[in-house]
Amino acid sequence: MRLKIAATALAAACLSGLAHAPALGQPAPATADPFQWLEEVNGAPALDWVKGQNVKAHKALEEDARFDAFRQEGLAIFTAQDRIPTPRLRAGGVDNLWQDATHPRGVWRRVGLDAFGADTPAWETVIDFDALAKAEHADWFSKGENCLAPAERQCLVRLSDGGKDAVSIREFDAQTKTFVDGGFRLSEGKQNVDWLDADTLIVSRDWGQGTTTRSGYPFVVKTLKRGQSPDQAQEIFRGAPSDVQINTAVLRDPDGRVRAIVIERGVSFFERTFTLIDGERRIPLPMARKAELRAFVQGQVVFRLAQDWNGWRAGDVIAFDLDALKHDPAGAKASLVFRPGAHQAVEQVSATRDRVVIALLEDVRGRLDVFAFDKGVWTRTRIPTPADDNVQIIDASSRSNRLFFETQGFLDPTSLTMADAVTGQTRTLKRLPPRFDASKDVVEQLWATSADGTRVPYFLVRPRTMAYDGSTPVQMFGYGGFELSYPPQYRPEIGKLWLERGGAYVIANIRGGGEFGPAWHDAALKENRQRAFDDFAAVARDMIARGITSPRRLGIYGRSNGGVLMSVSMTQHPELYHAVVIESPLVDMLRYQKLSAGASWIGEYGDPDIPEQAAWIARYSGYQNLKPGVIYPRAYITTNRKDDRVHPGHARKFAARLEALGDAYIFFEDDFGGHAYDADPTANAARWARHYVYLSQQLMD
Repeated sequence: MRLKIAATALAAACLSGLAHAPALGQPAPATADPFQWLEEVNGAPALDWVKGQNVKAHKALEEDARFDAFRQEGLAIFTAQDRIPTPRLRAGGVDNLWQDATHPRGVWRRVGLDAFGADTPAWETVIDFDALAKAEHADWFSKGENCLAPAERQCLVRLSDGGKDAVSIREFDAQTKTFVDGGFRLSEGKQNVDWLDADTLIVSRDWGQGTTTRSGYPFVVKTLKRGQSPDQAQEIFRGAPSDVQINTAVLRDPDGRVRAIVIERGVSFFERTFTLIDGERRIPLPMARKAELRAFVQGQVVFRLAQDWNGWRAGDVIAFDLDALKHDPAGAKASLVFRPGAHQAVEQVSATRDRVVIALLEDVRGRLDVFAFDKGVWTRTRIPTPADDNVQIIDASSRSNRLFFETQGFLDPTSLTMADAVTGQTRTLKRLPPRFDASKDVVEQLWATSADGTRVPYFLVRPRTMAYDGSTPVQMFGYGGFELSYPPQYRPEIGKLWLERGGAYVIANIRGGGEFGPAWHDAALKENRQRAFDDFAAVARDMIARGITSPRRLGIYGRSNGGVLMSVSMTQHPELYHAVVIESPLVDMLRYQKLSAGASWIGEYGDPDIPEQAAWIARYSGYQNLKPGVIYPRAYITTNRKDDRVHPGHARKFAARLEALGDAYIFFEDDFGGHAYDADPTANAARWARHYVYLSQQLMD
């Protein structure tokens, strides 16, 4: 199908020439895009092409003498037995999903809370997902479980085929450690499921034709009783096919009693309407469209605003009394939990039994605050954390006031701490041993000036003795989208495979992210997307001007939305970079809304089906802006066939277009892992080995 941009001269100009490109030995459809056949994920011609590309990638990367050493070092990191288990507070103890070389698909295990702090806890296995996959001849990987409070014996286990976002759901008895015979079972799909009681689920999923959105997500919510088939479920809410998706939030007291249900109707990626379900009543809530439901504590429903609304500011965290919303939603008054300052941003909002806990950024460094509610007023207490580290809430208990949080820095290994949100007492339970020698490195926060005069921060992790002569190999990471922030993080694979070999790396905190709250994100939305690309280029130029590196030694890396950034940076400024890693990317921005979950991101990028918006998307879209006669850096483009979020066709077509132009590149496609690439640490080690072989070839050789 032709894109609806024929009347747009600029877009047409960007597409011109594609119809005459070679088809790489495969039949091209009658379309302006000769490589559209590569969008057929499992099509025979496409897979033949991928197979040939993988053979070339194997020769270029895996036959390099460094590959096996990098892979072994990565595997040692990802499967080390002294890693910090990610804890989840559960009734009677702590749960964890653990992966290692013996159990790459993972083990759901548990231990008592007191025993968890020991050096070698005596973990009890609940489900061995490797054994389950073997027994069922499946590619099962756990995407988590949802257990019914307060006993948490009845659980819904989410099983992913090869790491896909789509999951199958099965009821599991955590006491007998068996799947429930005749229990709830839901076939594979992108779905949201929660317990209402021991015999009732609330489910949003694909119920059949006409019940999923343009993005492939559900917009119909039903209740499903034990013993019912899906076609017997009772509908309680319906959105529209034009929505992104429907989510549900079940508001419970600490004893597990359901107080209400909130239906979040995502009318765009960032805009929602909220409906409160109280028994048979359906109560529309007069709430800002750009708001997020974040917590429920002490009868207070806590939202975070992403826009100015009713006297409140974008970034504010506010709360409403649930009973007041039920009685008179229009008249209910909000209370202010927290208002971030100009250099702050709210990253996480969670709740214990009696407190709201907020992880925030101050100049892109982490802080942790606790808020108590009394007589309509919230009071704030700060939990001390290392000044230059990031802070992440790992889990919080609605039955107690315990929470787990992690701190980490670029050179500071991760620590896991348990805190009491009421007393403020903390106890560090686990410290990750150093994974690389950081004694020779230092971290700086520097600032670049973008094209419009905006100051953009970036973190530089470099050798202490670095010469300012442009000779240092630097890899620069960027994302710049969806209000996602990139604060300090301990990345052992980067330290071991790159820093120890004399390299440096940079995190560019460009607009489009959330480092300074909603305004930082909104500044690069839709028609203003170019600002994110300008910010990224400004950081590159700033480093070159300071003598930190030079174009010959500068490489860039990004994945997912970062793939947009990488492909645009490569096409707009090929002179600045000598290496470009484009992973799991969005690249063809004039067709992204037609591929996988692409339509859900129209709120971020705009809609290419609208000619005016297609025009400004076409100005930057990497696929359309590859031009003959330009010398591009030899890019490494990689994707995953099980990625059902960002379509692998993006990466395939970008590589095919480069080949048609006669430009050097490497393309590799994996067949396991999904978009998150978290399904197998062994495959992940090989993935990073390929990355660093390529970066070493381009920047260090």
